[in-house]
Amino acid sequence: MRFIRIVALLPLAGLFIHCNSSKLSNPPEQQFRIGASTVGIQSVATHLNVPWQIAWGPDQQIWYTEQSGNISKVNPENGKTKRLLTVPDVFRDRTSGLLGMTLHPDMKAHPYVFINYTGYSKEKNKVSKVVRYTYNELKDTLLNPVVFLEYPAWSSHFGSRIVIAPDGMVMISTGDGAQDGNAQNIKSPNGKVLRYNLEGKIPVDNPVKGNAVWAWGLRNPQGLVYANGKLYCSDHGDATDDEVNLIRKGANYGWPFIEGFVDTEKEKPFAKDAIVIAPLRSWTPTIAPAGMAYYSSDKIPELKGSLLLTTLKGNSLHSLTLNTTGTGITKELNYFEKTFGRLRSVCVSPAGDVYVATSNRDWNPNAAPAKNDDRIIRIYRLDAKHANPTAKSAVIVHKSTAVLNKGALLYTNYCASCHKEDGKGIENAFPALLKSPVVAGDKNQLMHTVLNGKNAMPKFSFIEDNDLAVLLSYVRKQFGPGADAVSAADIKSAKK
Repeated sequence: MRFIRIVALLPLAGLFIHCNSSKLSNPPEQQFRIGASTVGIQSVATHLNVPWQIAWGPDQQIWYTEQSGNISKVNPENGKTKRLLTVPDVFRDRTSGLLGMTLHPDMKAHPYVFINYTGYSKEKNKVSKVVRYTYNELKDTLLNPVVFLEYPAWSSHFGSRIVIAPDGMVMISTGDGAQDGNAQNIKSPNGKVLRYNLEGKIPVDNPVKGNAVWAWGLRNPQGLVYANGKLYCSDHGDATDDEVNLIRKGANYGWPFIEGFVDTEKEKPFAKDAIVIAPLRSWTPTIAPAGMAYYSSDKIPELKGSLLLTTLKGNSLHSLTLNTTGTGITKELNYFEKTFGRLRSVCVSPAGDVYVATSNRDWNPNAAPAKNDDRIIRIYRLDAKHANPTAKSAVIVHKSTAVLNKGALLYTNYCASCHKEDGKGIENAFPALLKSPVVAGDKNQLMHTVLNGKNAMPKFSFIEDNDLAVLLSYVRKQFGPGADAVSAADIKSAKK
């Protein structure tokens, strides 16, 4: 591969930025119980511009990217933050921008930092780029950018996580770019896990000679982590089946022909002709899985041996306990639901503290962001002296969810992440349902739209007729006052 060298613009002004002081000696902002362990919550950095990746650095600081184009680090002992770089050609629009980042685990021997972002090609086309920087410890900055990989980018589904494999190879997850045909096309780098060496060359033992593709059939993989030598990936589904997958060499994960497990008649023919690997776990309704980390510490014993998965729509941190071979999930617990909002990234310090980054100021917020959003939060075990014996469980049961009527619950599960709880949608992205002619008018038009999809909206024909009737009746009652209800017979007739 011939590298393209680009010049980094490192503005001298504003290299040093200070935020709130967050010393470990300060009392925790909140306390929760994870099993028998009591953990404290501290904000170590606040008022960030959508942190997309957090990673533990060789200097015992948390390195992070912001979607706007900044790479910075924060000292978790005192909250001091330093700007390392502003990437000069980042294009940010909704889900595009500066996204994934990884630091080489041996920065002394290989002082490389890899980032993935959306920018422009020489021809001014929108592209995704993987750029390798060299960290200069003396100057405490990133230098010598090399465009490691450049591949097409469209409107969304950028994926964009990077990890270094135990054998030293660079593993990159890419989204399909909202172009379904890419995921099954081995000649396309989109919708894949790609594998390169540190110099950007294709290893000779890749599945296809001269091809960077390691695994394919992915939609929008936003989590990537190694645990005990095995590679795990989280992937956004469409309307159903978000996934966590064990990534294998030369494996096909089915998108767009298979979502989750092979459990429909429509999926069986493709599964018969192509060897498709089933996910370790899938979620319907979707949770929007994002960053992943592996917890191997004894510090919080309840988490040991688990994949930690942040979720956006789910507003929570999932703990997925692996079996002894790492080929299955034996237990799942859901922590901090609706406590911090959308969670985008997670990392674990050598001391066993868990850090998560919120994503409440991105293009698709759940509600009004908190005053100190976005932030990086530390979750750490408290000793008996400082633990509050009345701390509530981090496995949170929300009373509001328990008492929701079925229509409201279905709306929350399938519609609210786009059209919002108040039905007002997001301008220039997801249309408002409130007083919409489609919602309030002829119910046949509404049913046709929901069953068949429209533009970025997926098909919801997989929902059972009775449930879909309840959901649409709720939507018409809430957002189209005076509109009549939808029956299961109406749905059945509309499907003909």
